Amino acid sequence: MKPENPLQDYYELPPGSRSEAFLADVNDFMLPTYARPSPVMIKGEKCHLIDIDYRPYLDFTAGIAVASLGHSDRGVASILSRQASKLVHSSNLYHNRWAPALSKSLVLHTLESGAMRDAKQTFICNSGTEANEAAIKFARKVGHDLDPSGAKHEFISFHNSFHGRTYGALSATPNPKYQAPFAPMVPGFKYGTYNDIAQLPTLINENTCGVIVEPIQGEGGVNMATPEFLSALRARCDEVGAILIFDEIQCGLSRTGSLWAHAHPDLRPADGSLPAHPDVLTTAKALGNGIPIGATIVSDKVSQHIKTGDHGTTFGGNPVACAVGHHVLQRLSSDVLQSRVAKASIIFKSGLEQLQKRFPDAVQEIRGRGLIWGLQLADQYKSRAGDIVTEARERGLLVLTAGEGCLRFVPPLIIRDAQISKGMTILEKSMEEVFSKIS
Repeated sequence: MKPENPLQDYYELPPGSRSEAFLADVNDFMLPTYARPSPVMIKGEKCHLIDIDYRPYLDFTAGIAVASLGHSDRGVASILSRQASKLVHSSNLYHNRWAPALSKSLVLHTLESGAMRDAKQTFICNSGTEANEAAIKFARKVGHDLDPSGAKHEFISFHNSFHGRTYGALSATPNPKYQAPFAPMVPGFKYGTYNDIAQLPTLINENTCGVIVEPIQGEGGVNMATPEFLSALRARCDEVGAILIFDEIQCGLSRTGSLWAHAHPDLRPADGSLPAHPDVLTTAKALGNGIPIGATIVSDKVSQHIKTGDHGTTFGGNPVACAVGHHVLQRLSSDVLQSRVAKASIIFKSGLEQLQKRFPDAVQEIRGRGLIWGLQLADQYKSRAGDIVTEARERGLLVLTAGEGCLRFVPPLIIRDAQISKGMTILEKSMEEVFSKIS
């Protein structure tokens, strides 16, 4: 009889071989949709992950901007355990306690933060791609109501964006690597150039029902929207009656130091006007700190068009995920945490700037805000980004790539100054090792 713990047999093996032995047994049963290194993670502790060989890794990825409160957070674990012992699922046939509580909290915290000034109602789902699918559907519903002929159905997104892997979200993600094997995409999607204001009068027209944009493009290389670009999008959408959607799945929930990235003081236009606000705001990732959940926040401009039966989900709004989300949101909305992010941001940026001074030929640019940063490698070094990630992991540091030749950093928001410094030291040694092999 097989042991209940799928890793139990492997603890008898010598350290250093357990991951490989485990994977040799199970890899053939998993579709190869991910290219993963060999460490098998079994535990998390705040800003560290620990593998089956008990090797710790300082985590500058936070599970791709998910574990903002750190791994195995006690508060999250307590809420999860308490609610799971009461009610896990009842479906959307009935109300539960936590879905409406989270919906209300998302709207009120958003309004109190000074973001999305017209936020009114929320749809709870299970992931970021689902949140964006809902946003796309809602925008098309508005377009159909405004023009029943169906002409107002076109959707605009931008190059280097990433909005998800399901067909609607994928159609809004103009990356040939992701789209080509699954073509044709959903019809009606058009793509523009990020931060290009001059294109907007022709790109966005009377047939446009929705525009989706990330205030900071995460997967695309930590590219920053200019205040003027977001304001121009807002103005053009108002002119043609299109719905403006901000995808803050990666950059939102205090990762920039403000609850929502689009309301960060740095996004106030030079003329002193208020930052641009969306009609729809999508979130996920950090909202559950590892528990799958997503949300689509809408204004009255959108909600008045959404009727019973227009959208749905079996698991979305389940009491366990929503209880956790409610707890996490209260903590991520904290002024104390946001102040800490702002201070950690200074230290993180300084560390990256030191690396740029150390490797001036290799580091082309540093981009970011709060605790989402990108270190862009120069053209001749772009192909080495993956080697740096591997070298850093071997030395006990987890980092990500993004875009083309960009190292991406999205650590837990609770990271300490000493951990940032330690990570930068490891990163410097890793880059030194990789660059030393370049002839």
